[in-house]
Amino acid sequence: MPDNQQLQFERVRVMPLVKVSRSAQITLPAEVRKPLDIEEGDYLSVETVEGGILLKPVVVMDKKEAWTRLLDLLDQVPRGKSRKKFKDAKEEEESIAEMIKEFRKQNRA
Repeated sequence: MPDNQQLQFERVRVMPLVKVSRSAQITLPAEVRKPLDIEEGDYLSVETVEGGILLKPVVVMDKKEAWTRLLDLLDQVPRGKSRKKFKDAKEEEESIAEMIKEFRKQNRA
């Protein structure tokens, strides 16, 4: 039968450890990369936060491709009197956020 100290030790979550190389590089462990689908060549934003560093996966695309996608999306926006009226700016922002969410869902690679 395990003692109380052994049970407490088993409950401790071991955090992955990385080492900064000579050229200030780190290698993200697979257990961190895989759930976030981070692959070689992907970009991460880096932010200093209280007590540490926050890394977030980001998508970077070619400027021309971004404009093309934006113009294609704008073509889907109704024009003229058929445009929906919103009761306030917050409702309009929520609607835009929902359209962006749907667009991203439909265009996931």
